[in-house]
Amino acid sequence: MLPVVKLAPMVGFSYRHATLYCEGVAVPDAAKALGTPLYLYSKAAVIAAYREIRDAFAAAAPLVCYSVKANSNLHLLRLLAAEGAGCDVVSGGELFRALRAGVSPQKIVYAGVGKTEEEIRYALESGVFCLNVESEGELSAIARLARARRVRARVALRLNPDVDAHTHAHITTGKRENKFGLDAETVRRLIRAHVRDVGLEFIGLHTHIGSQITAPEVHALALERMLLLMEEIERRGPRLTYVNIGGGYGISYDGREVSSAQDFAERLVPPLLSAGRKLIIEPGRFIVGNAGILVTRVVYVKRTTAGKTFVICDAAMNDLIRPTLYGAYHHIWPVQDEGSPLFGGPQERALSPVDVVGPVCESGDYLARDRAMPPVQEGDLLAVFGAGAYGMTMSSNYNSRPRAAEALADGRHLQLIRARERYDDLVRLEEVDGTLSHRRKEIQDE
Repeated sequence: MLPVVKLAPMVGFSYRHATLYCEGVAVPDAAKALGTPLYLYSKAAVIAAYREIRDAFAAAAPLVCYSVKANSNLHLLRLLAAEGAGCDVVSGGELFRALRAGVSPQKIVYAGVGKTEEEIRYALESGVFCLNVESEGELSAIARLARARRVRARVALRLNPDVDAHTHAHITTGKRENKFGLDAETVRRLIRAHVRDVGLEFIGLHTHIGSQITAPEVHALALERMLLLMEEIERRGPRLTYVNIGGGYGISYDGREVSSAQDFAERLVPPLLSAGRKLIIEPGRFIVGNAGILVTRVVYVKRTTAGKTFVICDAAMNDLIRPTLYGAYHHIWPVQDEGSPLFGGPQERALSPVDVVGPVCESGDYLARDRAMPPVQEGDLLAVFGAGAYGMTMSSNYNSRPRAAEALADGRHLQLIRARERYDDLVRLEEVDGTLSHRRKEIQDE
């Protein structure tokens, strides 16, 4: 039974005259112009979510570093940079995107457990604000490369506080058994060992305990452990100015109320102010998750003798892998309809269980299973809600399927922000056989 509440974060979407709109753009018009599958984002929703979390933490004057991995489209990065946001990056490619989008290097923090020497050099050359360090080997590599460039690399050690975020096992990152961060004793030891290294400047601690977290108290527990450790370190070591509490603030995917940005801020800001620390936060999903939908067209409706109904769409697991990877729920509803109960539609109506699936040759290729939906037919459009985060950014070309287009609605204006891939794009980087064959012949001749 669907909860009878509206999806509060989805400010950019509404049903009008039995048609779904993204701001002032009718979704069928967007699909007609740009085809399907199509990722469609609301500019107003992105800005509103960014401002909500910025304003909630305003008393701590945070550096808000948008987590690029949630959605790395250049146009969205430029939009957030214009709002004053920085970026949290976890690869050289994400750093490249952030810089290309015009984000100031002094607003970029670089995380990730496996930074290569090439990536570390790139970060140092770019002048990023801080490198979040996840291992002893990484710290040594940063120090060596910084000394070679005769610079001091600003670093924050990532503390693994051994806190259960009570989220999916694949997106829990703050427990002792996870690959991320350093335990408290290792943090103490590394700072003692490297505090006089001319290639390093310890500026704070970092933690990130997971994603899609809806309980502020687990964040508060991680912060408490981090602040206590910082106080202990400072008795004999360097002043640690910055506290980076990561991101992971959850959103509503099914209409049920979740903790707001203000709920998190009320638990986290007072101890930060009391400790006199400067704050960095790294929201991603919270900003873009409910600002986007995946629009897909029904190709076939297949009914089996076993009593199953499959709604086969042109979007698949390669477009949105979250349902099969995480067992994630996404609200799905026809684009042309009076609206689901989540959007104020009729509460009493005939619904039937269906599996919403794609054409990929995997049994795990589904967007929803046993989902209660109104009748649909071939050619109908469906909207997969809450698809703005970890949708396009995790997509692939599996089954040699070209990746979807992306578009941004700004009032009544529709802007294509990533072209749909074509078949030529699938093989463009592979058409190098002649060069390789020529080189193999040269080697054989030698």
